[in-house]
Amino acid sequence: MRNRWIGLVVAGIAFAVAIWAYPQLPPRVPSHWNIRGEVDGYAGRFVAAFVFPLAILFLAGLVHVLPRIDPRGENYPKFHDTYWLLINGVLIFMGVVYLAVIGNAIGAPIPIGTVMPIALGFLFIVVGNYLGRVQPNWFLGIRTPWTLSSDTVWRKTHRLGSWVFVIAGLLFMVSGLVPGVRFGTPLLAIIIALVATPVLYSLYLWMRERSS
Repeated sequence: MRNRWIGLVVAGIAFAVAIWAYPQLPPRVPSHWNIRGEVDGYAGRFVAAFVFPLAILFLAGLVHVLPRIDPRGENYPKFHDTYWLLINGVLIFMGVVYLAVIGNAIGAPIPIGTVMPIALGFLFIVVGNYLGRVQPNWFLGIRTPWTLSSDTVWRKTHRLGSWVFVIAGLLFMVSGLVPGVRFGTPLLAIIIALVATPVLYSLYLWMRERSS
């Protein structure tokens, strides 16, 4: 998971799937689902097949550049393994989503309403377990005006954020795994509140630090 070339492998697999699946895709491919798991958006065959692999390839290349252009670039060696683990987690998640969408489009019995929250929940849990190791930078982590202004605020906010992401991830997974529990508006509101908590906490820490 810490290999810096995993993203390119994911992109290569996605392109191979795109070339294989393209002739089998219908003219209009389901590409978006609402919180009830119902299709509410479609894409053309070419867009559905190739935009996601292109996005994965672009991101896989971009993450090699970010440490070189970050004003806090000197911190990246301090969390090198964590950086690549989190980036690879996001790229693998994108690959899983792409495979689920394409598989569903060509008739495979893939329950999108189950796969998506489980995959997203797993990603959140992975991020939560490693978020506390991320050092101050401008591209990865909980970046608010207050975390970027103080390394102490950054460290404490990410410590809380680790727990928040794990809890949110578990809620996502429960909505996908437990029969009768669906990802609806109440659960979405709880998760939004959870994710907003570190942002508000960073403001509180910054104000307390400034006053002292």
